[in-house]
Amino acid sequence: MNKKFLDLGYQPLANKYLKSYKRLSLKKGELFKLSVNFNTETKLVSLLKKIPDKKMFDGEYPYKSSMSKTMLNSFKKLSIKIKRKFKPKLFLEIGSNDGALIQNFSKDNVVCVEPCSNLAKITKKKGYTTFNDYWNLSLAKKIKSKLNNIDVIYSANTLTHINNLDDVFKSISYLLDKNGILIIEDPSFLECIKKVSYDQFYNEHLYVFSALAVKHLIKKYDLIIFDIENLSTHGGSLRYYIKKSNNKKFKVKKSVSIQLTKEIKFGLHKLSTYQKFGKSAAKSKHNLVRILKNLKKNDHKIIGYGATAKATTVLNYCGIDENIIDYFVDTTPDKINKFMPGKAIKIYKYNKKLLNHINYIFLGAWNFKDEIFKKERLFIKRGGKFITHVPYPRIL
Repeated sequence: MNKKFLDLGYQPLANKYLKSYKRLSLKKGELFKLSVNFNTETKLVSLLKKIPDKKMFDGEYPYKSSMSKTMLNSFKKLSIKIKRKFKPKLFLEIGSNDGALIQNFSKDNVVCVEPCSNLAKITKKKGYTTFNDYWNLSLAKKIKSKLNNIDVIYSANTLTHINNLDDVFKSISYLLDKNGILIIEDPSFLECIKKVSYDQFYNEHLYVFSALAVKHLIKKYDLIIFDIENLSTHGGSLRYYIKKSNNKKFKVKKSVSIQLTKEIKFGLHKLSTYQKFGKSAAKSKHNLVRILKNLKKNDHKIIGYGATAKATTVLNYCGIDENIIDYFVDTTPDKINKFMPGKAIKIYKYNKKLLNHINYIFLGAWNFKDEIFKKERLFIKRGGKFITHVPYPRIL
């Protein structure tokens, strides 16, 4: 049974950056109620209202994985491990984005699946076999008829964007070789709840997985988790290694029971844990707004760093507007000179000079904190401060 535990109010589509600001309308379908549920039976955390894929993933999707050194390094290490350990003849990525991972593989043994046409064009242009389509059973059948079974299927931060998870795993099981491996990585709900990172929820993140939920989801398709890795990416993620239940090639590792035990000890199987998280999010909102308003009262200028989808959730949930944050800086070309979704806060192309007369910066891309702090050593050295809301609102 689904139980609501978090209400983030009315939110815009988190990756729709407008060229000119306009007040969004609920009546025109430009704002969506963002409420989060916990299913007491399946342990799955999901949005109450699901947005159709085509509204979110189109030909103007702005996020590019290759813009982050952190993600590029993570993908490089993973590609080496996959080639060494699994030696795939055919490797398929669901949600290949701009090719940040597949660039580490030979064009001859890679298949890309990417619904956003602007991103699919990038991998096609580089010579990779690319299906510009949404992942489902129909597409899996099309791929199988052309290429046969796949040895390794990989997906990062994508499966949680797809409404019909039953179709997702049915399609994967259908296409995967009998000794094949599925690798998925997504934000860990255990880390999300520990860090009170309520901004992991936005319209695209229809689900946030726990190992408990994944185990339950895949069981009906004769799939089992045989290994789990904890990652630092995206504020704390889990990488699941999954096989068919009759695959004797890979033994189930201790890492699986360790993660499941951690989640149960923390109470991820109990509704009360999620209700407590909802209260913590409301407290975090109150304290963040208090910090920002106190700085403004003392005539401090505040800007945002990293015009992320996560930042969109924070701004709209907390009611933070251009009277509090003057502007954001970002390196993503498709966001420059546009406005933060739902707010009249402009995004400027990152330039160190824009930080020269600033003392306080709100960390929109808090999950890349280490990378940013290294980049902004001079800003910090001269006394510049960052503001974050994770794991609790404070000035760093």
